[in-house]
Amino acid sequence: MQFAQRLDQVETSAIRELFKLLGKPGIISFAGGFPDSAMFDVEGIRMASEQALRDEPGAALQYGATEGYQPLREQLALFMQSKGVQGLKPDDLIVTTGSQQALDLVGKTLLDPQDTVWVESPTFLATIQCFRLYGPKVLGVPVDAEGVDVEALASMLKTHRPKLIYLVPTFGNPSGALTSLSRRLRVLELAVQHQTIVVEDDPYGDLFFSDAPPPPSLLALSEQVPGSRDWLVHCGSLSKVLSPGLRIGWMIAPPDLLAKATMCKQFSDAHTSTFAQATAARYLQSQRMPATLQQVRKVYAMRAHAMASALRQHMGDGLSFQNPVGGLFIWATLTGKTGHTTDGALLARLAIEKGVAFVPGAPFFANNPDLRTIRLSFATADESKINQGIERLGQALAQSKV
Repeated sequence: MQFAQRLDQVETSAIRELFKLLGKPGIISFAGGFPDSAMFDVEGIRMASEQALRDEPGAALQYGATEGYQPLREQLALFMQSKGVQGLKPDDLIVTTGSQQALDLVGKTLLDPQDTVWVESPTFLATIQCFRLYGPKVLGVPVDAEGVDVEALASMLKTHRPKLIYLVPTFGNPSGALTSLSRRLRVLELAVQHQTIVVEDDPYGDLFFSDAPPPPSLLALSEQVPGSRDWLVHCGSLSKVLSPGLRIGWMIAPPDLLAKATMCKQFSDAHTSTFAQATAARYLQSQRMPATLQQVRKVYAMRAHAMASALRQHMGDGLSFQNPVGGLFIWATLTGKTGHTTDGALLARLAIEKGVAFVPGAPFFANNPDLRTIRLSFATADESKINQGIERLGQALAQSKV
């Protein structure tokens, strides 16, 4: 069978391929990028779904508007306002089938084969593949513990004009980096100065571990940088904080782009499940979200601390990393200081033999991958499993003596 040539630009997710190896009994996985199902507010979601069927069964079960179920759009606008986004109206956003669809709509509406897209290096693996499907060249921009390197970005923009820049400013996947307030403002200034679209992906913004929340989103800060809202696309999601199974995301963008995205979504899936939307709307109306978020943050913070402590105990100087302050991941670099391997892929194979799994870092780079890097998720294992799994990882590293 002859497939479309654009498929030559993409490949199956390395994470999905890794999952095929996880059938080994007793394996402890730090590979996934999903939340812990034990954290789902099952009772609250059940009550919300029952209320949706009781109050508006026809609307919940019928075809709906492509833009989204209006009560949910209203609740999402209020949700964003509670996070500092001023003046947002329900019509300023569309509901998408997860934020992943929002990113795909960005690709469909904006990207051509001759274009260039800049992403953080490293960045969310699925975004690289999603954008490549539309033919552009995807290149990386340096990132450190404070997020995207804005000086490098400014320098690159002096000589090149990408079609868009994709960022995960708050607890990026895989890096866990938290972009500082000053850098966020500088990104917005650069977007206006160079008239370049910035796509802000924010699935992890509510998963912070300290008492104080992270800096406001680019969308919230756009009020401080005149003209920046015209160059900003914001993608949000309930998947990491409520339930990925509901597949509820949203996209906030300038009106002309939002209209084109709505048109493309209509051709794709007509609309996101109205039942899922009605359930999410009732859940947000119930005011259960703050308590849910508080519990999720508490549990993930404990697991992050447990993993960081175990890594220091069992990996020693063979691994360097930043203590996570939010999100779901620890991003680490094999140092070679202890005389062991610096090859993340090799360590992953040895780790599987020891009964523990993680994701090598190379696939998260659009270009020039750092083969020394690895990503570990602390979200789905309890503290006992984390300690046991990292001990196994230490044994795998010890076996890799070079």
